[in-house]
Amino acid sequence: MIRTVFLTACMMLMSPNALWAENIKLAVTTSFHNSGLSEVLLPAIKDDLELTVQLLVVGTGQALRLGEAGDVDAILVHSRKAEEAFLSAGFGTHRREIMYNDFVFIGPVDDPANVGASETAVAALQKIAVARSPFVSRGDDSGTHKKERSLWQAASLETGEFGSWYRSAGAGMGASLNTASGMNAYIMADRASWLNFGNKGDLALLFSGDPVLFNQYAFLPVNPVLHPHVRNDLALKLEEWLIGDRARELINSYTVSGETLFIFNAGPND
Repeated sequence: MIRTVFLTACMMLMSPNALWAENIKLAVTTSFHNSGLSEVLLPAIKDDLELTVQLLVVGTGQALRLGEAGDVDAILVHSRKAEEAFLSAGFGTHRREIMYNDFVFIGPVDDPANVGASETAVAALQKIAVARSPFVSRGDDSGTHKKERSLWQAASLETGEFGSWYRSAGAGMGASLNTASGMNAYIMADRASWLNFGNKGDLALLFSGDPVLFNQYAFLPVNPVLHPHVRNDLALKLEEWLIGDRARELINSYTVSGETLFIFNAGPND
């Protein structure tokens, strides 16, 4: 009896949103989560939509696989080629761009490979390879890792032929940045994760600005025809919020140390 009364009292003290909020599973990248933006968006989503977003924080490759298996209702990732393959295979209903930032090259302050003087991202990687300077790759099939691999290929270099100076962390963005900090090594990261990273050590942002480093994030609902159990209705509800004025304001105003981490650019789905 006492326990029943206690539980009833607790239920009465809970907000209506907490009692009635629906739940959606969203796979997101570690780079998005490490940025801290989710801590701003999720409470606003719950307040506005009475919707609790359960995040599964993984690399883009794993997020896509979760979507393929129907283990999540939608995904938020950043690798367009992989996203288009996901849609072509029928695993998602459409792709909606939400926001972007850029990739940057981080490295030792003294910059032994002279990356800071590079004119392009490809030239920066070529300098690192020539100098055989320690470089940390995420190595986890994430969107960041996919971009890094494409840049090595554009530089006509094969990572499988590299020596011990090339370190594959097989980890998320934060853990990989920690590895680079401990090794005083070069690494490619997304700007948001770098700005929000606390253990910078003797590392600094050395190169950015090449258009090839553009980093678009997109929202893809999982196909309910393949997986009838997924909450496509909630995915579409969340999508409408993510492309609205409230999301625009929160995304564009989110800063770390005075620097903007993302730019809202939601447009028509494709």
